[in-house]
Amino acid sequence: MSQGTLPGLGAAAPRAAEFGRDALVVCDNLVRIYQTGSIEVQALQGLDLLVDAGEMVAVVGASGSGKSTLLAVLSGLDAPTAGRVRVGSWDLMAMSRRDQLAYRRSTVGFVWQQTARNLVPYLTAAQNVALPLVLAGSPRRARPARVAELLELVGVGHCAGRRPQEMSGGEQQRVAIAVALANAPQLVLADEPTGELDTATSQQVFEALRAANRELGATVVVVTHDPTVSGQVERTVAIRDGRTSSEVLRRTEVGADGAHAVVAEEYAVMDRAGRVQIPADHRAALDLTRRVRLTLEADAVSVRRDDGARR
Repeated sequence: MSQGTLPGLGAAAPRAAEFGRDALVVCDNLVRIYQTGSIEVQALQGLDLLVDAGEMVAVVGASGSGKSTLLAVLSGLDAPTAGRVRVGSWDLMAMSRRDQLAYRRSTVGFVWQQTARNLVPYLTAAQNVALPLVLAGSPRRARPARVAELLELVGVGHCAGRRPQEMSGGEQQRVAIAVALANAPQLVLADEPTGELDTATSQQVFEALRAANRELGATVVVVTHDPTVSGQVERTVAIRDGRTSSEVLRRTEVGADGAHAVVAEEYAVMDRAGRVQIPADHRAALDLTRRVRLTLEADAVSVRRDDGARR
């Protein structure tokens, strides 16, 4: 299927190159369509997303909204159908298989939800972290120091000689983060990394991701259903029906009494066609259905229930 017009999606040509010029991650009208027999599944339907270098972003949304598909595309494990997607200098629409391998080894690290998928079971934690270094041709003498540094960073230096079955689930996930960081990737992707863990252990795993972001400067995008995780990052992006629907931006303010408070503001995301997905709680509160009344005001556009149509 070409990058032109896709059935049911209209024109899919991306914006001009200026869009996201300075961002590390650029998704511009990103489309991913799966064919399952005679059924066509539109997992991503024109998703727009920018992530700056050094950000830590949480992605949330209902099951089937397209979150995991987005991460699969950004990781190079899946190919987009149309649109534009770039990570650093890599154009993910135009990568060969050799390019994909080089990209995954040099630019991106990935942490799965299932602990068993992240680590080689017969290798120790230290050997697991060293494996990406071996595959990338890192100098032998430099490997032990790098492995020890990363295991200490994520708080599992004591697990260096243990195999996965000798570690807890949280320890395995933190070792998996060290593995993802081994080759100093620009982008770390984590797909529900705390999904199989209790609250206390989830916090330890999240702190390991935060350490990767703050101490090493890695850009981190984490998909999560856990509000305690998504509520601790400065930016949370919500995906609904294969598109970015809203973003929550958080900042810390100091009150007159010197106390620190986190202020969260929610924004709807408007695509280039002017479409805005109004959050479900807003629609329910005002009983907005099917048709609404738009009014252009001096500095705003108001959305009101169409009571005339109801009568």
